[in-house]
This record gives sequence, C-alpha cells and structure tokens, in this order.
Amino acid sequence: MVVLNKIYTRTGDAGDTALGNGSRVAKYDDRVNAYGTVDETNATVGLARLHAGGEVDAQLAMIQNDLFDLGADLCRPDMASDAAAEYTPLRMTDAQVDRLEREIDAMTQAVEPLRSFVLPGGSALSAHLHLCRTVSRRAERLCVALAAHDEVNPAALKYLNRLSDWFFQASRIANDDGRADVLWIPGANR
Repeated sequence: MVVLNKIYTRTGDAGDTALGNGSRVAKYDDRVNAYGTVDETNATVGLARLHAGGEVDAQLAMIQNDLFDLGADLCRPDMASDAAAEYTPLRMTDAQVDRLEREIDAMTQAVEPLRSFVLPGGSALSAHLHLCRTVSRRAERLCVALAAHDEVNPAALKYLNRLSDWFFQASRIANDDGRADVLWIPGANR
C-alpha cells in the first residue's frame, strides 16, 4: 500500500528525480520521459472515461490500472536485479497484452472494414479515444527509443503497441460501430 503523508519532498529541486531502484537521474532522462508520457496517456484515458459507460468504461478503467503498472515497470531499471530486490518489482506481463488483443479482436468483429483513413472525431468519446491513441503512440516511441540503449521489459513495449490499436478500434465502436466515423477524403480541399 502506498502512503503519501507529504506531497512535496524538495528532493527534485535541482532537476533530478529518483527511479524505482533509488538511483537518481535528470528529469529529462529518457526513462523519465517514457514513464511520464505513459502517465500523460493515463490522464487522457481519464478524460475519455467522462464520455464512456458500461463495458467500455470498465475496459478503460482496467487500462488505467495497467498504465500505472507500466509506469512502475518503466521507473525500475535493471531487470536483472529484480530477484535481489527487497520486494518483487511490478512488471508488465504477456497476459495484459493478451487481454488487449482479445478485446481488439472482439471490437474488430463489430465494425465494418475500413475503406479510408479515419479522421479523429465523430462522437465526443471517439475524439477523446483518438487523443488517447496519439499520446500512447508517443509513449511507445519514447519507450522504443529508451530500449535502444537501456533495458525495457519486452511485455511493456508490446502492451504499448497494442494499446494504440485498442484505442483506434474503441474509437470506431464509439462512432456507432464505425458508421459515424469521419473519413478522410484525399485532396478534398484543393
């Protein structure tokens, strides 16, 4: 259980922050950018949930929890030291990726195949889910960049890759199963 008795600590006043293993890095470190953008993704999901209900809201709630798991995973470098840690570090799992894939597959069955690219919009929920999609794609790019020079849990990378697909299909579901999608018309304004 997390207990926060004091919100500010002053420990980051010089521009650095602590990672999950206690090491300190600059606040602009690639790892901090990666998990910070995962947190930003989570905030966009909170906005989308204001327009969601039923099963979609429940799925988004699970995604929000997963995104906190993902942030915890990313803030803890050096997976090789997990066994020696005082407590078992939280890591993303393939089961979380598998759940997203099952949900994506179910949504894909409910919508017509696309014949054009979709513009963000339609319903309020769909527009917010497109924002979730684009922010999660940025989080994925930052995690991939981090993985180019530092260890990142492969399940974390897979989760982020599937997540943007999940948001895309959910945006189509939110647009009357794709019937209210706003389609791109190439060159329409020339």
